[in-house]
Amino acid sequence: MQTRSLPVTPDARSPAGAEIRYLMDGETGNMIHSTVPPGQVNRATVHATMSEFWHVLSGEGQIWRRDGAREETTVLETGVSIDIPVGTAFQYRCTGVDPLQFLCVSMPRWPGDKEATVIEGPWKPTAPARRRLASPRVDRTLTQRR
Repeated sequence: MQTRSLPVTPDARSPAGAEIRYLMDGETGNMIHSTVPPGQVNRATVHATMSEFWHVLSGEGQIWRRDGAREETTVLETGVSIDIPVGTAFQYRCTGVDPLQFLCVSMPRWPGDKEATVIEGPWKPTAPARRRLASPRVDRTLTQRR
């Protein structure tokens, strides 16, 4: 069993450019908290082996997704949940005056930097360069066994 509070400062940047805070890391997946500052456009990417579920906590934004069958842009706002199936190209941005914040569950767990390939998307990216970490790290000292 794991218990962890939201870290005060980001642990890293995602390959796309969001600030990320590691929340949970398990055998079958992991969960992060993502923040995109107002006006930031992240890099378009595609994942090779994993899928994601997102749930928007606050802020406003858009996500563009393209798979083999269709392409769409979805408004991201508080309460919206989306999926990003394996092999789906995606790019997202914060369009509001407050940061876009969301939870992201990855399945299976994040395998490392080679998972995400940066591609051409519909918007010009403005995200800062990525601060790299080899894989998610959850401070096991915060984990409690009961």
